[in-house]
Amino acid sequence: MAMLEVKDINVYYGAIHAIKGISLSVDAGEIVTLIGANGAGKSTTLRTISGLLKPKTGDINFLGKSIAGMPAHKIVREGISQVPEGRRIFAEMSVQENLELGAFTRTDKDEIQSDFKMVFGRFPRLEERKFQLAGTLSGGEQQMLAMGRALMSRPKLLLLDEPSMGLAPLLIREIFNIIVDINKTGTTVLLVEQNANMALSIANRAYVLETGRITISGDAKELAASEEIRKAYLGG
Repeated sequence: MAMLEVKDINVYYGAIHAIKGISLSVDAGEIVTLIGANGAGKSTTLRTISGLLKPKTGDINFLGKSIAGMPAHKIVREGISQVPEGRRIFAEMSVQENLELGAFTRTDKDEIQSDFKMVFGRFPRLEERKFQLAGTLSGGEQQMLAMGRALMSRPKLLLLDEPSMGLAPLLIREIFNIIVDINKTGTTVLLVEQNANMALSIANRAYVLETGRITISGDAKELAASEEIRKAYLGG
């Protein structure tokens, strides 16, 4: 059984039919990526999985349990955490306070302390700046903070929405190396990414979205080698 199964969901923004019968699955241990042009429905799909939007029809199963329409904070408790597009850190709070908020569903204080060490081990710059206001961090550091905050909930499935947005190429490489490392240590990843080259280079499988529908899916390396995908999404 897949860890996550999205079954024929339809999602609307008012009268706009944004997601048109999407079905996809993510197995435990995988990195799966959704690629496509702006406005294709990638972020809307993640927001629906994480409970920020409700599907009008269809179902979403996580570890065999339906979570469609469940409130977002309960979905975090089930084991899904999202790193939102644009990072959405709390600018007026310190790095440490942002990370503490990531653990808001947890009561295991000793384990939370060990997860602070894990996050600071993965993102040493955050430890150096832990008492600094999050709004004063660079874009790359804010992305690291958003990822660290999500990891503080100990997710089984991590949803990443455009982690490379607005970052310099060197930093993008660093962020993607961290995503691979997070996956290797046991967290399953569903990644939405405008940088299709980078996304396909680290993913096991990929889905291509066009105007709210999945048009192609398959092995990420095969899609990266496909002439059709190269022309449409990989700049040549």
